[in-house]
Amino acid sequence: MSAYQPPFSLNHATLSKVAEIAEWLGRWKEASRAGLVPQLRRGNRIRTIQASLAIEQNTLSVEQVTAVLDGKPVLGLPREIQEVRNAFNAYEALPDWNPSRLDHLLAAHGLLLHGLADDAGHLRQRGVGIYRADRLIHMAPPPSQVPRLMDDLLGWLSSTEAHPLIASSAMHYELEFIHPFSDGNGRVGRLWQTLILSRWQPILAYLPVETVIRSRQDAYYRVLGEADEAADCSGFILFMLDALATALRQAIADGTSVNPSAKTSVKTPIALLELLGRNPEMTLAEVAAVIGRSVRAVEMASAKLVKAGKLRHVGPQKGGRWEILP
Repeated sequence: MSAYQPPFSLNHATLSKVAEIAEWLGRWKEASRAGLVPQLRRGNRIRTIQASLAIEQNTLSVEQVTAVLDGKPVLGLPREIQEVRNAFNAYEALPDWNPSRLDHLLAAHGLLLHGLADDAGHLRQRGVGIYRADRLIHMAPPPSQVPRLMDDLLGWLSSTEAHPLIASSAMHYELEFIHPFSDGNGRVGRLWQTLILSRWQPILAYLPVETVIRSRQDAYYRVLGEADEAADCSGFILFMLDALATALRQAIADGTSVNPSAKTSVKTPIALLELLGRNPEMTLAEVAAVIGRSVRAVEMASAKLVKAGKLRHVGPQKGGRWEILP
């Protein structure tokens, strides 16, 4: 058994979030009782790829990513188009990999950076630092230490009794901290968390949690930095658990008759009531993202519904729930 232990501790907030995810996961599986249809699996994977690459400054839209994967011509930078193809191949290979094996991690990096980096599929041989706006925010361990650190980390992952939700989030953080590759570490970290979760619950291979991370990108980088400073990734784990819970709520909402990617004549109040009736814990911002309206439009619609006696919010602003009134 590995003696290494990533720096985190469990608390009531973390355990509560694990329980919440389990509840939402059960609802999603029930809603997808016969399994996710191929179109939904593909659509979720496209959203995952687009969002994960957007975090790394890829500018292609969901529509452009779809066109690339359909073999259609796309007006975009060759590197960005190659990143899309590589990411799709990597996510499609998930079932073939064991998350505790270094050779499989290297193979994943090789797919993600194919044709983009000379050292694709290899641990870095030079020092690297992470910068934001010309400011150094993280100096990764020296390259001479990377093989040992990865052996310790993968040894822990293979033997840990931590819940997969916790272990996958801790692994994600550790990959960002060690920064084992010269490029593509963020993509690898998010991919590897999905791999670990999919070994626990296969349906999670198609949960586009990256879209939530993309919408909270500043907070994502902030909690990574805070974990570095505190030498404790408990806050990052809680952040990822909350992102997973949000992604599950949105996945359930996407399964309703409200299609967020399609033009629709359904009025905002009707769409709002339909979603909140099925998912009363959703925030108005989450509703806006799902039904494709602005947050302002959803807030105005909710205010009108509250005034008309058709809707009310119960409990605190954070952690409360909506009730549809007769």
